[in-house]
Amino acid sequence: MTREADFIARLRAIATHPAARGLADDAAVLPLSGEIVLTHDMLVEGVHFLPTDPPGDVAWKLVAVNLSDLAAKGAAPIGALMGYGFTGDPGWDAAFAEGLAQALTTFGLPLLGGDTVAMPATAPRTLGLTAIGQAPASGAPSRAGAQPGDRLWMTGSVGDAGIGLAIARGVANGPAALLERYRRPVPRLGLGAALAPLAHAMADMSDGLLIDAARMAAASGVAIEIALEAIPLSPALRATAGDGRETRIAAASAGDDYELLLAAPIEAEEAIRAAAEQAGLPISPVGIFIAGAGIRLNDRGEPLPLPTRLGFEHDG
Repeated sequence: MTREADFIARLRAIATHPAARGLADDAAVLPLSGEIVLTHDMLVEGVHFLPTDPPGDVAWKLVAVNLSDLAAKGAAPIGALMGYGFTGDPGWDAAFAEGLAQALTTFGLPLLGGDTVAMPATAPRTLGLTAIGQAPASGAPSRAGAQPGDRLWMTGSVGDAGIGLAIARGVANGPAALLERYRRPVPRLGLGAALAPLAHAMADMSDGLLIDAARMAAASGVAIEIALEAIPLSPALRATAGDGRETRIAAASAGDDYELLLAAPIEAEEAIRAAAEQAGLPISPVGIFIAGAGIRLNDRGEPLPLPTRLGFEHDG
């Protein structure tokens, strides 16, 4: 059996949804109705993950980052298509398939099909996933739509994955919980579904709080003011890096946290907090949208210069 045939056999054991047709067809057939949400993210070795990252964790992250996009639309996952490039390591492929099965099972995401391709042995591993979701009855909120006077809320905490990446690179020390946040993010699917009807705008926080908040403001045609002191940090991060201004700015621009950002009117606060409590996740107001353009940062009312890097951006 060839490497590709062996890998597809592993995927066939995962792809049990009837729409996948046993991966014996050239396409999946999925009966759908209502508003459908589609998203596609890619992971490239050396850009989005390290060559030393465990392949099972890379598979988990491939699934999670796509589902985070669905969570930001309040969508329920209903299927996925995967693109996979082989580069010559059957053991890596097998461990990836095992991690993929674990992630798909954890999040209830059926694998419906996709494609595999052989790549040059020197090429970086390149992986892609298209996730398909069912939008809520209220509709999928856009990144645009924030209005002056809306609060900016974020779920969870920020900065853990940034330190987790430094730990993975061997340039920092810290608890396993921080490394886990980098390698195995958890998409906020349940809370996203509960928050979507309350939001004027919503997005996931993949590239960093500051840059993703700035993108939301720009898409909405307003400005955003971020209160540095309000940004939530986890106990693990504070124990590792402290709670000073530099730590908070670094955390707000680190990226890879995959929390949710939403703009909502002040009168939605009670419902927002109730939804977060029901989901068992913290949620924090970290800024306010105002008329104008751009992003402003302050610490207890003191205006601060923006860091030169607001978050992760591809070069070029």
